[in-house]
Amino acid sequence: MIRHIVMFELLDEANGKTKSENLELAARKAEELRTKIPSLLSYTVAVNSPDADSTNYDIALICDFENMKGLEEYQNHPDHKEFGKFIVSVRKSRACIDINI
Repeated sequence: MIRHIVMFELLDEANGKTKSENLELAARKAEELRTKIPSLLSYTVAVNSPDADSTNYDIALICDFENMKGLEEYQNHPDHKEFGKFIVSVRKSRACIDINI
């Protein structure tokens, strides 16, 4: 199995919204992917705790797939691409790792 972990640090302001507003929107949009992409075996949308260190990333997506083909299907899925367009417009940075589990 492949675990895909991607984390985003959001801009303080983007698209006329605050970081907090965009974080809420990002979490909602990410959560919608759960039922739209068949190759997802497990999916967690994790938002950093407000009490955590402010240098942490703001949101993480933790996804499990049967294999790399499943991950590729996820990455190329139209709904994921739409989420990608949004997140690029509000993110400051991104970190990602794909691991065999």
